[in-house]
Amino acid sequence: MEKILNKAYQRKKYSYTPGGSVFLLAGLTVAHGIFHFMAQSFSVMLPAIKETFGISAVQIGAIITARELAAGMASFPGGVVSDYLRRYRGLLMASCMVMFALGWWVIGISPVYPLLLAGMVMVASAGSIWHLPSLAELSLQFSRRRGAALAVHGVGGSLGDIFGPMITGLLLGVLSWRGIISMYAALPLIMACWVTWAFRGLGNQKSRTVNTRQLEEADIRLQFKITKHILKQTHIWRVNVVAGLRGMCFDIFVTFLPLFMKEKLGFSSQSIGFHFGLLWTVGIIASPVMGHLSDRFGRKPILIPALAYSTVLTLMLALFGKGFLFTLIIVFLGISIRSDYSILSATILDIAGDKVATTMLGILSFSRFIMAAISPLIAGALYQYLGMQAALFFVAALFASSAIIFALTDLNKTATAAISKS
Repeated sequence: MEKILNKAYQRKKYSYTPGGSVFLLAGLTVAHGIFHFMAQSFSVMLPAIKETFGISAVQIGAIITARELAAGMASFPGGVVSDYLRRYRGLLMASCMVMFALGWWVIGISPVYPLLLAGMVMVASAGSIWHLPSLAELSLQFSRRRGAALAVHGVGGSLGDIFGPMITGLLLGVLSWRGIISMYAALPLIMACWVTWAFRGLGNQKSRTVNTRQLEEADIRLQFKITKHILKQTHIWRVNVVAGLRGMCFDIFVTFLPLFMKEKLGFSSQSIGFHFGLLWTVGIIASPVMGHLSDRFGRKPILIPALAYSTVLTLMLALFGKGFLFTLIIVFLGISIRSDYSILSATILDIAGDKVATTMLGILSFSRFIMAAISPLIAGALYQYLGMQAALFFVAALFASSAIIFALTDLNKTATAAISKS
């Protein structure tokens, strides 16, 4: 197999977009920010949505479960198609933006709870598919600085995380959540037009790499054969379990912290938006720094302490999360809550390599989203019947488990090593 792959994937450097690699990174970072702007804005709206539909905390959790299930179901076929039809990646990404906008529009006009769930399925599917080719292209173009590039990409998401809750919290003082979502839906539509133009060079005849052209000509069964080999011969599944546990923690935070702040702490929509903005603001600085350090010193020396740190901060939030201490803990939690994701993504791509990057990401994302889909229902029941403290203890246990599993993972077993043995 090594001989076949070496012939099929010889690498040459070409620019994928009119402005080259930096333009690609900048464009994907801006688009990433829009996805996160919308997602975190929705978190701030959850208390108002709960009141509008008269639903329980478990039903709020079910909205996030529907989102994660849809994202997982879309990621596997989306990854395979994105690898197999690389020349159309620009068009695929623009289509995702259009579907993303339509999903939000459906949520904004939904008169009943089931239609809201349908809109969330559209939003999640579009976002899930978009991320696969975007991460794969960045991984290919910045193979020597993968951690730093994905961290910069993550900064775009962090900017959306910051400004989305803050702006939405202010707007909720004068507009309904439906009006805000309908207004926001125009953002991805505008972005879709820009993506169509900016990424028109993705996979065209002049800019495609040798390995891109030959992969398209290869039988799709070879993709699955390579992917299966990597899954069997490396510890990539362990890294993915860690990413899944981390995703469970993240979903619980963004779903139930707004409800806790509104219903238990008596915060206004503006205050909820402000605290969510604080949570993500620190990540603007921390994420690129941690990504650079992980490139230089290795993934484990950076990520294991970060996961342990999140465990301690979550326990502190459960025990002392009131008044000024609540705000202070939120600020410090922001150091790790976003930064760990880009390092985990870089670790997965380190192991998988560039040969079947989006196929691998799709398969792993599917299992990761399934894990994340369970957590809002569990946390919703804990929140409803035992309180937020019980939900936070659950999150701390997940963080601690992920740190232990990552510590026991062999990151030296990469795709290259696995293939060379076959």
